[in-house]
Amino acid sequence: MKQNIHLLVIDPQNDFCDLPADWLATEPFTGAQMQPALPVAGAHADMLRLAGLIREGAGGIDAITITLDSHHRFDIAHPTFWQSRDRGAVAPFTTITAAQIRGGDYSPRDRSALQRTLAYVDELERRGRYTLMVWPVHCEIGSWGHNVHSAVKAAYNAWEDGQLRVVEKIAKGSNPWTEHYSAIQAEVPDADDPGTALNMRLVESLDRADMIVIAGEASSHCVRATAEHVGANLPSGRADKLVLVTDCMSPVAGFEAQHQAFLNDMAERGVQLRASAEVLSLLTSNL
Repeated sequence: MKQNIHLLVIDPQNDFCDLPADWLATEPFTGAQMQPALPVAGAHADMLRLAGLIREGAGGIDAITITLDSHHRFDIAHPTFWQSRDRGAVAPFTTITAAQIRGGDYSPRDRSALQRTLAYVDELERRGRYTLMVWPVHCEIGSWGHNVHSAVKAAYNAWEDGQLRVVEKIAKGSNPWTEHYSAIQAEVPDADDPGTALNMRLVESLDRADMIVIAGEASSHCVRATAEHVGANLPSGRADKLVLVTDCMSPVAGFEAQHQAFLNDMAERGVQLRASAEVLSLLTSNL
């Protein structure tokens, strides 16, 4: 019997891919070669495998959803937001705690934002999922880095043409006051922004499938957060519907332990861990 299979691809964007030189574009205004802002080692190969999976298994896929990390340059998780004690720049990959803010080690460059910032970091720490991380400016809306990896885009465009269906695109991260790793919910939802709240419409759409296949970048952060939120909120409660394509995702450097803990935790919850070749076999037989 044919299964309804929904492919969920998390943030397959240029800024997260370790693209080789011949895949890089040139910025017309400056003439400089564009570089990914936050490249994940192995991501380019992940995306090539994913593109092959979509292309060769197209007939077995009933729906595709692509999530897009979508940030403004000014963002609570970007260096543009912060200054150090001496009003110097704050380097990417700096973690910032509420205690450090109260102690004056770090502060918002806009001093009027101090209380709102502290309230956010306090709540983030209370939830216990992440410590605030200052990332390089990445996936800026309208930039080359925000664009989808070209092989993945070509593959899902061919799927759209062949299946006469639309790939759904879900933007996340445009609220500059909260981190939004998960496509389902911001780390600290903003009461004034419905786009940061739990996206049950998306969860329910996924739950209508017999199998939810998940791939993308990075496994230590956005894939992890999304999969955790999907699994925790499926109306069916069936974690066994979820399939993580383990060779179509990679962790941010230095977060390999978080990647492995994520896979271990998902397996314990009943989520399937499969390589792309196994998933392709499922798709090609699902006709």
